[in-house]
Amino acid sequence: MLEKPKLFLTLKEFLVVVSIFILLLFLRLYFIYGEYKTFSQKEFYFTHVEVLQQYKKEKNSKIYTILRVYSSELDLNFFTRTYRDEVFLDKGLRLKLYPHKNMNFFDYLRSPFIASSINQVYELPIGLKSSLLEKIASQHQDKEIVDFYQAIFLATPLQKELRKQVSILGVSHLIALSGFHLGILWGVLFFLFRPFYRLVQQSHFPYRFDLIDVGFFVLILLGWYVWFVDSPASLVRSYTMMVMGWGVMILGIELLTFTFLATMIMVILLLFPKMLLSLAFWFSVLGVFYIFLLVERFRTLNKPLMMLLISFGIFVLMLPIVHMIFPITSTLQLYSPFLSLAFTPFYPLSILAHLIGFGGIFDTLLLALFSLEGESLEIKLDMIYGVGYLILSFMAIWSRWVFYLIFVVAFGFMGWMFFRL
Repeated sequence: MLEKPKLFLTLKEFLVVVSIFILLLFLRLYFIYGEYKTFSQKEFYFTHVEVLQQYKKEKNSKIYTILRVYSSELDLNFFTRTYRDEVFLDKGLRLKLYPHKNMNFFDYLRSPFIASSINQVYELPIGLKSSLLEKIASQHQDKEIVDFYQAIFLATPLQKELRKQVSILGVSHLIALSGFHLGILWGVLFFLFRPFYRLVQQSHFPYRFDLIDVGFFVLILLGWYVWFVDSPASLVRSYTMMVMGWGVMILGIELLTFTFLATMIMVILLLFPKMLLSLAFWFSVLGVFYIFLLVERFRTLNKPLMMLLISFGIFVLMLPIVHMIFPITSTLQLYSPFLSLAFTPFYPLSILAHLIGFGGIFDTLLLALFSLEGESLEIKLDMIYGVGYLILSFMAIWSRWVFYLIFVVAFGFMGWMFFRL
């Protein structure tokens, strides 16, 4: 059997591409730095924003509201504060911004806090997204369920209480739209459109290949979807990888390689340099990295076993990484691999249920899931151990024994962590 050609024939070719990427990335950052300097040196700045999230905080006996907003004029997600006791969600604001001199370039690349005053509050025009959000809300009685479905369908932010419960359950990766969701959608759409395409293909153009034509059409639909839900970082990463992976597969080049993954990361960072400091982006990249690692080491397994291995393997291997940043630990997190497997059929079925007006069919089950209680505490892995684990993970690309070692380390960490509960 002929081997598929590799993306890079030699290490030298790969290193040349990496060097060019680093040069281009610095050039991109240089221009963004110029935008940052222009913005930060102004005394004030007027802009229109859409409110994505709001929650109350208290400091020195004063209650105020934190708003997470997006300005299309500045292409900037940021946080601001107001003492006005109103509901601003899904509304438009005209803000007067006061860029502070202490905001550094790295703050600007992330989602910075910017002081502001509200000059105007107005209703946003009712568009397709607003209509869909209302259609989802109309099929449920419970606010948490509404938040859940709006998040997994349209990438809206979760409110604080549900976000905490989702974190305790260890299913944040199921709520935040990512490659997992896109993969399910791609599979469903491809197999829905394929029979209709083949009816026409057989009589008019039998020489065409359905993977190319139907796949291209589905990718266009998914690209529109990514844009429609405001392009969250994990979804952009996933879609870019999907497009380039489809192209590489069409060309017959070997797909599941670490050089391909590295190339995808370079392309995404060149297109969207602000993702350089996005935790969501790097967590999604690491998730894909461990999938590649598992596939590389267990490629002889059949597909059902591989799905089980990936679901449970990702959960175990990601635990040390997750607990470097997010310390919350609960016995309920042990359900995470099972919930990940159940989510694969649940996601398309729940979409279908909402389309035909029976969106509340799973509400009782979801409410029971969100009301589960378990022992929890905060366990944070020291950064030095986490970095060591990451280094071992990268070494596992070349060594099977190092791969087994990180599995043992990850299982040991999981056992120690849940034993404390």
